[in-house]
Amino acid sequence: MPAYTPLSSDTIIKIKEAVGPDAVIRDPDKLIEFGKDAAEDACTPELVVEATTARQVQALLRLANEHSFPVTPRGLGTGLAGGSVPLCGGVLLSLAKMNRILAIEEGNLIAVTEPGVVTLDLQNAVKEKRLFYPPDPASLDTCSIGGNAATNAGGPACVKYGTTRDYVLGLDAVLPSGEMIEAGVRTRKGVVGYDLRHLLLGSEGTLGVITKLILKLIPLPPALTTMVAFFPRLTGAMETVTAMLTRGHVPCAVEFLDDRCLEITGDLLPFQEARAAKAMLIIETDGVQEIIEGQMEAIGAICLELGATDVIMAPDSLKRARMWEIRRAVSLRIEESYPLYLHEDVVVPIGRIAELVGGLRELEEAHGMTIYAFGHAGDGNIHVNIAAEDPGRRPRIEEGIEILLRRVLSMGGTISGEHGIGIAKKRFLPLELSAESIRIQKAIKEIFDPRHILNPGKIFI
Repeated sequence: MPAYTPLSSDTIIKIKEAVGPDAVIRDPDKLIEFGKDAAEDACTPELVVEATTARQVQALLRLANEHSFPVTPRGLGTGLAGGSVPLCGGVLLSLAKMNRILAIEEGNLIAVTEPGVVTLDLQNAVKEKRLFYPPDPASLDTCSIGGNAATNAGGPACVKYGTTRDYVLGLDAVLPSGEMIEAGVRTRKGVVGYDLRHLLLGSEGTLGVITKLILKLIPLPPALTTMVAFFPRLTGAMETVTAMLTRGHVPCAVEFLDDRCLEITGDLLPFQEARAAKAMLIIETDGVQEIIEGQMEAIGAICLELGATDVIMAPDSLKRARMWEIRRAVSLRIEESYPLYLHEDVVVPIGRIAELVGGLRELEEAHGMTIYAFGHAGDGNIHVNIAAEDPGRRPRIEEGIEILLRRVLSMGGTISGEHGIGIAKKRFLPLELSAESIRIQKAIKEIFDPRHILNPGKIFI
């Protein structure tokens, strides 16, 4: 990275002239808040620009390119890898106020949005028109569509419906030069030229700033039903997931919580059966009512066949909402309970989920940490949440994390499923990618951003 100089008073004046003084924040207390995301990394920017239009984004990046100051794009700050932390100072570009749903085209099954739209707000808006936007990150009520696109976020529905990338048909993005490009299409198909849309999706704001998205919608499933299953062994629950999928059942969500997660959320659980369980599966199916009832009956039989002690239906919306509240409360409870809390977001082939989770207790004992495992069992995306009472144990815990990641890779997995690399995992990038792959990716970054002004210090060491 180049050595950036602090913003001069003249440059700050030019920024205010370019984007308007009302868009600029310099209050020290507010700057601190904009300098962090949902993880532990933090760095205070020199100023914040709250953009409301793509033209402001263009004007800011033209100035940055001219005066060589860094710009860090930020959605709603829910990331867990430090991707929106202004590591090099400079300007924090907030896109939170670019939050309009520009169109919902029912006949074309698309929505057009700005990047700051909250994911749940979009889901609710299209639901009113009997349409469905499936990607559903755990933070869907606080995260933004643009942030989802920047990290290719997923969620429980991935097992059936895929990730954010599968629903972005097209986008507008401002390059570090300040030039605007349109990538992708408004149609279901399109193969004209290189696919810059997919290159930008998941690039964590290092190649361009997304200012508009064209999103694919699908018809809203007419019915939804939920089941919870309790198991005496975590590996038994994971084996059940594999059996369910290989026997031809594709639920719209399969989530799991281990015994530690059940214990820490025990006061929220409405089931006595959870107290003695070592794992819980939350399974959902959607579609035509008569069909999904039969499918859920078959899935319940598989759960019992593979050792479930109890299978309980939660067919009404209130019980279903309660289950998801518990699932989403786990991270907050862990954070409140331990002074040291580290997130790992790994994925393994579905057939090796049981093997991975089966080795977690041995790993935690060897490295003096407590592991809470939960996540998207349906697609192999396991959130390994590592906690410790003594922050001084961190160096030893970091050694354990590297062992975990190497184990994941040896199973044919990946070190990040949906959180991205950001700051938190860039030191591990060479574990998964070859030197030649990293060289090519750095060269792509150089083409887009030769002056290294856009989100520097992320992904690559």
